[in-house]
Amino acid sequence: MFVYFEKSGHGCHSGMHHGMHRGWGRHARHWGGRDSRGEGRRRRMFDGGELRLVLLKLIADEPRHGYDLIRQIEAMTGGAYAPSPGVVYPTITLLDDMGLIEARQSEGAKKLFAVTEAGTAELDANAELVATLIARLTALGEDRQKTDSSSIRRAMGNLREVLMNRLREGDVDADMLHRVVALIDETAQKIERLSPR
Repeated sequence: MFVYFEKSGHGCHSGMHHGMHRGWGRHARHWGGRDSRGEGRRRRMFDGGELRLVLLKLIADEPRHGYDLIRQIEAMTGGAYAPSPGVVYPTITLLDDMGLIEARQSEGAKKLFAVTEAGTAELDANAELVATLIARLTALGEDRQKTDSSSIRRAMGNLREVLMNRLREGDVDADMLHRVVALIDETAQKIERLSPR
């Protein structure tokens, strides 16, 4: 499982000021992967500039507040990723300071932000990158949906428990271990050869 994280606090956009936002995140960072032990590595889902574009795009779709932005990204990824409030709220402030969004209405105590003409122009100038970033989120959600079936998790947990119980027994010899491994390998091969009906 990949673990995605974002740096929190205002340091993620130090040195940014008006007029310096053109071409944000032009060099997209690779994300996901596994280390030499096969464990998920911690990777940032977005560079700071890339996240700004994603938030700007979502606000352009409809006026939103900070929590709604977090919730929307989490929904798009099927719960696999959600930016932290410590990253989202300072980024919203930055977008507001840059004149790319503005507060237009309130939903109770929550301030809703809408895109400005400058924000729309920024999205148009980075349309290809924005489409790539949104596709990244969507693909992550589709992948999560394929691999996060509750029935599959139950079956995998059942297999693990059976294996652990048998291995704890004192009568497990090398021949039995070889047969268990052969069964698992055979099942894996059958699953790999499955095709949709």
